[in-house]
Amino acid sequence: MAPDTLSFAFDNSYARLPERFYARLDPTPVAAPRLLKLNAALAAELGLDAAALASPAGVEMLAGNRVAPGSLPIALAYAGHQFGNFVPQLGDGRAILLGEVIDRAGRRRDLQLKGSGPTPFSRRGDGRAALGPVLREYLVSEAMAALGIPTTRSLAAVATGEEIWREAPLPGAVLTRVAASHVRVGTFQFFAARGDTEALRLLADHVIERHYPEARTDANPYRALFAAVIARQATLVAGWMLVGFVHGVMNTDNCSVAGETIDYGPCAFMDVYKPDTVFSSIDQGGRYAYANQPRIAHWNLARFGETLLPLLAEDSDAALAMANETLATFQPRYGQALLAGMRRKLGLFTEESGDAALAQELLNAMAEGRADFTATFRALDPESDAAALPRFAATDGYEAWAVKWRERLAHEPRPAAERRAAMHAANPLYIPRNHRVEAVLAAAIEQGDLGPFEDFLAVLSKPFDARPGLEAYAEPPEGQGVYRTFCGT
Repeated sequence: MAPDTLSFAFDNSYARLPERFYARLDPTPVAAPRLLKLNAALAAELGLDAAALASPAGVEMLAGNRVAPGSLPIALAYAGHQFGNFVPQLGDGRAILLGEVIDRAGRRRDLQLKGSGPTPFSRRGDGRAALGPVLREYLVSEAMAALGIPTTRSLAAVATGEEIWREAPLPGAVLTRVAASHVRVGTFQFFAARGDTEALRLLADHVIERHYPEARTDANPYRALFAAVIARQATLVAGWMLVGFVHGVMNTDNCSVAGETIDYGPCAFMDVYKPDTVFSSIDQGGRYAYANQPRIAHWNLARFGETLLPLLAEDSDAALAMANETLATFQPRYGQALLAGMRRKLGLFTEESGDAALAQELLNAMAEGRADFTATFRALDPESDAAALPRFAATDGYEAWAVKWRERLAHEPRPAAERRAAMHAANPLYIPRNHRVEAVLAAAIEQGDLGPFEDFLAVLSKPFDARPGLEAYAEPPEGQGVYRTFCGT
């Protein structure tokens, strides 16, 4: 396809906001762009021509060497609380929003390059990304999508032909990220910190129009916006907890108002169930540990509510009371979403008052027995303990729990095969096991071999379906050493 026929039908609503919302600039070209991976299925979903994207002109655009017709490249401004400390100006320091497309389902989606060079928000950084973090985000974000958890997506990974320096020279790459939008709690904080109420209103109206149009008809649209964001975050974090996902850096600038998982830096999945699991090398105090994620989501939403106070009511006391009342909906919404998911994982079709305690007793037994989170849930069987019991180093807790579980199952008679199928649809067999993630990244970085990455991506694309020959992918690693992740910046 000739370069001048490469079409994306961009419709750039965020770029139509005032210029204090972003900085206009083109991506910085790279030396020798080479396409490593293209998500053809996602391209089709977006209404894009995969063959055109894979063409020399398409790769030039995906690398940042060429601006596609209709693109208005911008780096977004935002602030954020990072590990509890407020930074009034952050922004896209190594990412540029190319524009927005309307996908085949009529949804507006952002196309953003990550690792596309320095911006006015780079804070002395080089604006680049290394190959490892790019492939990691591609792999884990696509795995999350297959698990049914709201997430940004990965459209393409392109090698730059350049080295970047972190602790050592590393091969560079650019990721094309797809998102419902890139508006964050930190975006609102950017304007709130400046006392820019006009910008807050414009931003809130933009988010309502784009993500929560039902809020427009509410008596107080901004309260309805706050309630809707709370509901999505509650559901999102419950989804993380149900699959053992640890985001690792839940700063307010990584909290999407669209309710998607965004910024896969030091993320990882738990193996052995331990509520205090932390992977991130920079999270020394465990602020973003697995069990803390619901509390941190609530804290982030409180910060979001603070930014909306000038819009909620003219009277400051009334606005604060309204914000607190709305914020109080988070915990019950989260609890409901988590319990509903736990019922599915345990094969329960009806609701009883003791179900939350039953689920917690299993988690307690898993912690005491050092059982693998994903493998244990997958091994649960209505008729037999033969698969689950070996998952526990100490079995007393599980055995006592299993008696109670089967008593509960007896309250709602179902064919065992039907219940087992429902449980398998809720309990993944394959997740991005950390040891396998590291192995495929090492093969790509050290040997230039993307075969293991492709194979693992194919496994993760159908996480609930047992497939012959893939049994090893479902197994936890031998031994449980300390595993650390890094931001990649």
